[in-house]
Amino acid sequence: MKDARDLFVAAAVAEALRTQRPVVALETTLVTHGFPHPEGLEVAMELEAAVAGEGAQPATIGIVDGRIHVGLGHRELEQLAACGSAAKLNLSNLAAHLIPGSWGSTTVAATLFVAWRAGIRVFATGGIGGVHRNAAETGDISADLTALARFPVAVVCAGAKAVLDLPLTLERLETLGVPVFGMGTDEFPAFYSRGSGLPVDRRFDEIDLLAEAVRAHLTLNMGTGIVVANPVPPEHELPREVWQPATERALADASRQGLRGRDVTPFLLERLRALTEGASVFSNRALLINNARLAGRLAVAWNDD
Repeated sequence: MKDARDLFVAAAVAEALRTQRPVVALETTLVTHGFPHPEGLEVAMELEAAVAGEGAQPATIGIVDGRIHVGLGHRELEQLAACGSAAKLNLSNLAAHLIPGSWGSTTVAATLFVAWRAGIRVFATGGIGGVHRNAAETGDISADLTALARFPVAVVCAGAKAVLDLPLTLERLETLGVPVFGMGTDEFPAFYSRGSGLPVDRRFDEIDLLAEAVRAHLTLNMGTGIVVANPVPPEHELPREVWQPATERALADASRQGLRGRDVTPFLLERLRALTEGASVFSNRALLINNARLAGRLAVAWNDD
């Protein structure tokens, strides 16, 4: 048996990395925990197509039979989506599942780590985790922030998840030395909404200038990643008067059930789906694809310079 610490890199991804062609990492928690089966699998395939459509090589990351795979094939994605026992893997529990027979999906934090380890510097997701609203009492702060502080990868996202304390999340990113660049926006997106009223570090309207800024940060070797904030397209924005009260109710429900840690976000997403009658999923799916397209463009622009 090969050492489980070795990455299994798919041939197409390995060739792209070897020849220095653009590659974009994609996570798999959305496949197993973000969307019900088979919708999660459908979204994963749409994200890969969106990245490829911009001229970059997609590299979807997950754990198959106890081994980290960079560039899951369609059959492996199907197995992961349908197995029903895939663990939601973070930095803290990743190693525990690198044993034969274990299947797992990677969160933002775990995907960031694997992407960095594989030599991939652009990663697309929906929204990053951050400081939870009751963090003063619970200490619940996402490992995504820890990963952004440790692994120099550009993460394209629609801001942070709307259920979080966005001002404190941005404050923590600043403390950690993680820059927040806005693509076509002066404001940090609030996931379902295009704006939050909170400023980004700098706005970029041209992909070449964004790529140059990302490269400059990584070349400085500060050791931190970058948040590339990309607002949900206007036609897919969920009105604040819809998602905000639904979020408050979902948070209250989670609190009553005593949920904490990695169980919170999947519960909240499912409650929001129910409370908004599916509107949150419509918006979530659209912003994921929008982020994958931008990540593909960013990887290509970076590669062309």
